[in-house]
Amino acid sequence: MNRLSCDSVGSLDQDVTAKQLQWKGAIPFLTIHLMCLWVIQTGVSVEWVALALGSYYLRMVAITAGYHRYFSHRSYKTSRAFQFILAFLAMTSAQKGVLWWASHHRHHHKHSDRAEDRHSPLQRGFWYSHVGWLLSDEYVETDFTVVRDLAKYPELRFLNRFHVIPPTLYALTMYALWGFPGLVWGFFVSTTVLYHCTFFINSLTHIVGRVRYNSRDGSKNSFILAVLCCGEGWHNNHHYYQSSVNQGWLWWEVDFSYYVLTVLSWFGIVWDLRTPPAHIKAAILATEHTSIL
Repeated sequence: MNRLSCDSVGSLDQDVTAKQLQWKGAIPFLTIHLMCLWVIQTGVSVEWVALALGSYYLRMVAITAGYHRYFSHRSYKTSRAFQFILAFLAMTSAQKGVLWWASHHRHHHKHSDRAEDRHSPLQRGFWYSHVGWLLSDEYVETDFTVVRDLAKYPELRFLNRFHVIPPTLYALTMYALWGFPGLVWGFFVSTTVLYHCTFFINSLTHIVGRVRYNSRDGSKNSFILAVLCCGEGWHNNHHYYQSSVNQGWLWWEVDFSYYVLTVLSWFGIVWDLRTPPAHIKAAILATEHTSIL
């Protein structure tokens, strides 16, 4: 059972306006959203929607298989060269640097849904957990002590410091290949959707969904978010056994990032994929229940 009550969402809601906005990061973030309005000029077509979807899922896999399952949890192994490719491609999502992302995520798991958790909706309210903490000046820096295993690579430190380079190059590539409509749909629209679907894992999957395991926090499973976020919607599974490379544990639990990693393992690009032992998967609660806060 979730150890935090439904009432805690409202009673512990944090006033985002009381926090000082970090404008250096907020202005580019808001600008990417506003640039989506150019779809009025480009119009809507099957080609541009397909480009947006392709760009979205390419980078969602990089975030989930790279930022999350590799850099944050080290749930599989790969070469130093492919490690760099994963980091670069994930960073085209404009979600700051690879070391910044991993350090904050590791902190989240250490303090999940407790007072120290930086983006718990049960502690700080939905909007702050969804996006407010990202725009706060409190969490701009990278805690290198949390990611010593990654910070030893100078190329990752370089990417982390100059995190604007990958998304800028990606945007220019969209423009070079498909012109202005490609820039709008392939970068601005897909990046905006990518932002919020990624952030839903911080916010919604700790509020809405089904609980299978006693993870001692508010994490829940969501089929819809699993489809949108390439398997990340099986959040209760993940919080119960964090080191697993797959987050969908049953045959029907869609986990596209795991499928991609499995194919890459056939070619020796990644290896030592860690999956949950049978006794972990068997430790299911007697009755799954739906929890909507």
